[in-house]
Amino acid sequence: MSLVGKPAPAFTLEGYAQGEFTTASLEALRGKWVLLLFYPLDFTFVCPTEMLAFSADAPAFRERDCEIFGISVDSKYAHKAWVETPRENGGLGGRLDFPLLSDLPRHTARDYGVMLEDIGVALRGLFIIDPHGIVVHETTNLLAVGRSSQEALRTLKAFQYVAGHDDEVCPANWDEGQESVRTTPAGVASYLTGR
Repeated sequence: MSLVGKPAPAFTLEGYAQGEFTTASLEALRGKWVLLLFYPLDFTFVCPTEMLAFSADAPAFRERDCEIFGISVDSKYAHKAWVETPRENGGLGGRLDFPLLSDLPRHTARDYGVMLEDIGVALRGLFIIDPHGIVVHETTNLLAVGRSSQEALRTLKAFQYVAGHDDEVCPANWDEGQESVRTTPAGVASYLTGR
């Protein structure tokens, strides 16, 4: 069941960020955009590539008032070990530019509909939550295929654009600075004839 258009399920989770154990609450993030990255496990194969890609792009997300959180069923201690392990040993090399949160009881993964009950890990779920706490975007991948930080950033920009332009929508492949579509028959005709 999709969460798009619905209030994001609340959570308060412990985690690890910037060399310290921390706690994050969705309620405390009201007024900000939030990107949640559910992933299966620390010390696996696709997961470090995703975390490092999103970490590299984290400043661009923060410039857009969006906070990123990685969430898995690992403990906060496993997150610390993974972040601090050198890359040549399957770790993240000592630095990650956003918190990793621990969903040991698996409640949050279940609430977001990404829990693989048979093996006890989360699917690769990505959720964008607006400043009002509403899920505006979700994607879910099986375990073998990673997500694109650049596509997530493009999608965030599009949702932020339409949030500030009530009479406009973003067409396929829209990116910042490109033409949007006015929500009138004349607006769509103008857009389509310009292609």
